Amino acid sequence: MEVTFALQKLAAYKPRKTQKSKETFDTGVALLERGAYTAKDEAGWDAVEKLALAALDQGNTEVADKCIRILSDKFPDSPRVDVLTGIRMEATETPEVALRYYDELLQEDPARAAIWRRKAHVLRQMGKIDRAVEELSAMLDTFYTEVEGWLELTDIYLSCQHPRYTYALQSLSHALLLAPQNPSYFLQFAETAYLAEDIPLALKMFLQTVDMTDDDDGDIAPSDTIPTGITLRAWFGVKLCTRKLITEPRAATSSTSHTPAPTTANLSALDNLSTERLRTAYLDLKHESPPTAEGDLISAMTSLVK
Repeated sequence: MEVTFALQKLAAYKPRKTQKSKETFDTGVALLERGAYTAKDEAGWDAVEKLALAALDQGNTEVADKCIRILSDKFPDSPRVDVLTGIRMEATETPEVALRYYDELLQEDPARAAIWRRKAHVLRQMGKIDRAVEELSAMLDTFYTEVEGWLELTDIYLSCQHPRYTYALQSLSHALLLAPQNPSYFLQFAETAYLAEDIPLALKMFLQTVDMTDDDDGDIAPSDTIPTGITLRAWFGVKLCTRKLITEPRAATSSTSHTPAPTTANLSALDNLSTERLRTAYLDLKHESPPTAEGDLISAMTSLVK
């Protein structure tokens, strides 16, 4: 696994006791007991790292510790092992112990983005949101191109008791600049703008997401396709925005970003088109005629859009 990508995954790690994690643990333990990982070169060592995380997911620190010892012996002074060791500390030690460990590593080498992010994660778990923001912001001042860092900062702002939508949108705007071809970031920006009640901006970004995910180069015209996944969520967002702009005209003039709303004619056309797209998706997903009333259609699609 490429080192930078591996460090990003470790930096973003959160315990998840899922079925996939359980399967990784069961398969990995068998590999570990046979010592088969040594014959698989890099893939084998990656498997040991994955097993360590899966073991922590399952609460099995004994296996996790064994994996970390194996990796530490094979790769002394490895940045990945350092981060993995910190994650192990987070599992059973006090937050203060984990923070001291991360601070020591940063004093030795401040240019370790993954350690900054783990430190911010611990602070966030302690409820010290402002300090977590400070740590991530300090990291991003140095490592501006860390897209995952901007997304994590966004998540912190959105998870506050009183969500800080303006700051979240500012963080997401950096992610868009750094990854302008990723439609999921545009969708997240659109959904955040909608929550912030900047409806014209939300509509603009939902349409941008549709434009990025509809296959204009395919053999089938976009209007004849069935919207799924991100495209479906984007069309659902378009519908929510158009209905709000039609039923609450004040929303068109209250954009904090000063984004202009569509003309009446264009708004009506977008509303009709989004309705048709949602009805097409509903028919495909449920194999029955979609609700005719717009309110019922929106309610029905809410549970289907993921």
